[in-house]
Amino acid sequence: MPSLPNLLRGSIVAKLVLGYGLLGIASIVAVSVVFYSGTIGVLDQNIDGKIMEQTEHLLDNVGDGGQVVLRSEVKRMLSDGVDNDREIFQIVDADGRPVAGNLSSWPSLDEAPDMVTADVLRYGRTAPARLYLRPLVTGGVLIVGRDLSEEDAVREVIWRALLAGACVSMMLTIAGAMLFRRTIESRLGEIRRTAAQIEAGDLSRRIPVTGRDEFALLNHDINRMLDRIELLMEGIRNVSNAIAHDLRTPLSRIRGRLDDALRHEMTVPTLSGAAHDAIDDIDNLIRLFERLLQIAEAESGMRARLFERLDLGRVVADIGEMYEAIAEDSEIRLTVDAPSSLYVDGDRNLLASAVASLIENAIKYAGAGAVIHVRAGLYLGDAAISVHDNGPGIPEAERDKVTQRFYRVDKSRHLPGNGLGLSIVSATAKSHDGRLVLEDNAPGLTARIVLPLAPAS
Repeated sequence: MPSLPNLLRGSIVAKLVLGYGLLGIASIVAVSVVFYSGTIGVLDQNIDGKIMEQTEHLLDNVGDGGQVVLRSEVKRMLSDGVDNDREIFQIVDADGRPVAGNLSSWPSLDEAPDMVTADVLRYGRTAPARLYLRPLVTGGVLIVGRDLSEEDAVREVIWRALLAGACVSMMLTIAGAMLFRRTIESRLGEIRRTAAQIEAGDLSRRIPVTGRDEFALLNHDINRMLDRIELLMEGIRNVSNAIAHDLRTPLSRIRGRLDDALRHEMTVPTLSGAAHDAIDDIDNLIRLFERLLQIAEAESGMRARLFERLDLGRVVADIGEMYEAIAEDSEIRLTVDAPSSLYVDGDRNLLASAVASLIENAIKYAGAGAVIHVRAGLYLGDAAISVHDNGPGIPEAERDKVTQRFYRVDKSRHLPGNGLGLSIVSATAKSHDGRLVLEDNAPGLTARIVLPLAPAS
C-alpha cells in the first residue's frame, strides 16, 4: 500500500478527498466553537452579571448601617425562599472568621476584589461555584456567588451533544469524501478505459456523455477531438492509397518507356524521345507534390502575414480572362461578372490559384457545349466568388468528400487529375477565415468561395 505522501503526489483525487475532509473537520470545529460560545459563554456572562448586580443591590440596601445591618440583610436573603438552593452569601470578618452566610469553606480572600471559580463546601456538600469577593469598608470580605452544579450539568450535556454531533459529522464527511472519490474515479475511469481501447486500435470508441456537468462538457470535447482524429486518420489512409495509385501509374510508365528505349536500338532520336516522355511524367509528379505542399502551406496559416487589401472583383476578372481562350477551345461558353470595389484581406496568389482550380474543374467536367458563369459579389453579407456550370454536377452524397485529398468522383480515374483541386480551394478558403460551399445548380454545380469582407478603413 503506498504511503500518504506518495499517494498525494500521485493522485489528484486523493488530494481533493483530503482537502474535502480537512474542510469538513474545520467546519465542524468552527460550528462547535460558535455553538459553545453562544450557549455556555453567554450563560457564564449572565451569571457574572447577576452576581455583580446582587452584590451592589445588597450593599445599597445596607447603606451606612454597618456589619450588623449587613448580617441581618444576608440572613434575610437566605431565608426569602427565592433561589436559595443556588445562591451563595457569606460574610467573613477581618480575621477570616465566618460572620453569617451559607458557606463552610471558601477560597483564599487574598484575591479580593475579584471574580473567581472554586469548589466550596456548602450544606455539607462540595460544589463548584462562581464567587465575587468584595472587600468591606468596615473590614472583612463579602462573598456573593452562585452554585454552578446545574450549569456544569448543562455544560456536560452540551459537550456530549457536540461530541456526538462531531462524530456524526465526521462519519458523514468521510462518507461524502469516499463518495466524492468514487464518483471522480468513476468518471476518470471512463476516460481512461476509452483511451486504452483507442490505443489498442479501436478509433470508433467514444466516452459516454451523461448529464451537463464539467465532466460531461470535457467528455463532449474529447469526443469531438476523437471524431476529428478519426476523420484525419481515415483521410491519411485514403491519401496513402491514392498516392500509391497516382504514383504507381506514372512511375510504371516512366520505367516502361526507359526500359523500352534500352531494349531497342539506342539511337539519339529514340533516347531523346524516351527522355522527353520521362521528363513530362516527372514534371507531372513534381506538380502533384507542389499541390500537396500548397495545401499544407494554406492549412498552416504561414502566409497569413502576407495578406493585403484586395479587390476581389479584379482578381476574378483577371483569372476569368486567362481562361476564356481555354474554354473556347473546349467549346464551352465562359462569362465573367466581376464588379469592382469588393474588398477582402487575403493573399492574391492563393485566391487566384483557388479561382483557377474551380474554373479548370468546371471546364474539365462540364464538357463541350456547357456554359460556365464566374462572378464575384455578396453572399449572405460576405464576399463570394461563385463558379456556376450546367454540367453533370456532383451527387449530394459526394459533396462532403470531394474536398478530401485525392478523392475523385471519377472512380475509374479515366480523366486527368489527381483529386487535389477542391482540397486546395477548401484549404485556401479556411486560411482566409472563409469556407467552400458546393451547391446544386440544377443542372450542374455551383462552387462558391465565401470570404469575410474587409473591415472599413
